[in-house]
Amino acid sequence: MSVTSTPVRVFLLPGRDRRVGSGHPWAYSNEINMDAATKALTAGEVATLHRVDGKPLGVGTFNPHTLISFRVLAQNPTTPIDRTFFETRLKAALALRERLYDEPYYRLVHGEADGLGGLVVDRYGDIVVIQTATAGMERLLPELLAALDIVINPSAVMLRNDGSFRRLENLETYVRPAKGTVPESVEVHERGLRFPADVTAGQKTGWFLDQRDARNFVAPLAKGGRMLDVYSHIGGFAIAALKAGAERAIAVDSSAKALELAELAGKWNDVSDRLSVVKAEAFGELERLRSAGDRFRVVACDPPAFVRIAKELKTGLKGYRKLVRLAAAVVEPGGFLFIASCSHNVTVEAFASEVAAGVQRAGRDGRILRSTGAGPDHPVHPRLPESAYLKGLVLQLD
Repeated sequence: MSVTSTPVRVFLLPGRDRRVGSGHPWAYSNEINMDAATKALTAGEVATLHRVDGKPLGVGTFNPHTLISFRVLAQNPTTPIDRTFFETRLKAALALRERLYDEPYYRLVHGEADGLGGLVVDRYGDIVVIQTATAGMERLLPELLAALDIVINPSAVMLRNDGSFRRLENLETYVRPAKGTVPESVEVHERGLRFPADVTAGQKTGWFLDQRDARNFVAPLAKGGRMLDVYSHIGGFAIAALKAGAERAIAVDSSAKALELAELAGKWNDVSDRLSVVKAEAFGELERLRSAGDRFRVVACDPPAFVRIAKELKTGLKGYRKLVRLAAAVVEPGGFLFIASCSHNVTVEAFASEVAAGVQRAGRDGRILRSTGAGPDHPVHPRLPESAYLKGLVLQLD
């Protein structure tokens, strides 16, 4: 159906309207009256959501085949979900980022908090990378792209729809340009530093925008000492530490391509003579360094999600504990450990508990200096606190 035509209607079950009525942007499948007609609706269709008595609660997209079945885009049920809608939301998101940052390198759209659930838009200067995570956003993509041209008119747009999260919506995975030509590496600027991001095949959309604030805090702690960047990707923590006065830094990653880009970043930032890269699995390399008696002023560990789905929680928590135990063992006395988790299924409390256990099992003691999360270009919807997926701790160890 056309996104500008009259939306179909979806009804909640009796007594299941309180959460959505209070502003939560999701309705789950067990809250919706899944009669035959509703089940037959096309995945991603624009619809209005109603209480059992017919009172409308908003307009959004509906997928009868997923746990999160309805995603509210606007609480006013008469709001057309069209190009103008996307233009309005993008302008608001842009105004916020331009107030927060001096250069156009940021997450422009972060899902529900920007009123566009199921959508991520990362901006790298004149190049934009888009991820659509829902059938609804996939169907609305033409309207989004048209609005994006109106609001910022990027020279190139890459669709990075290769994430496993799309399987939850029965969507195919693909990577392809939607506009223009995307270079092999895209230059990213961050606080005077330059990094080459692979937006077509690199992790996430090519760069970890969400760790900007953590890199800024951790980097000066390495001044005058050695720094170890584990799960380094393209060397964000290592390069920042070297520019802040670290004597040497080692970037450890299992991806040869990522390390090639880290070496290039070293050259771009005039620190290549003090940067070493090691292609290795993180746990094994930390074990080797511990056995060799190697110690560092700062160790930063920013691993991929150890808990992608809820049933992996127990194993994933053990993984964080082990990582901290190994990393803490190679921090010099009085040095610093940064450890992060991007697993949204891991609570702040559970993560802190495993970090404490890992430090204790390493035979170390210390103190937490700072708790970190994603930067303000990754805002959190006030009714979706669980969407604050990123958590990190900076510790000094005795």
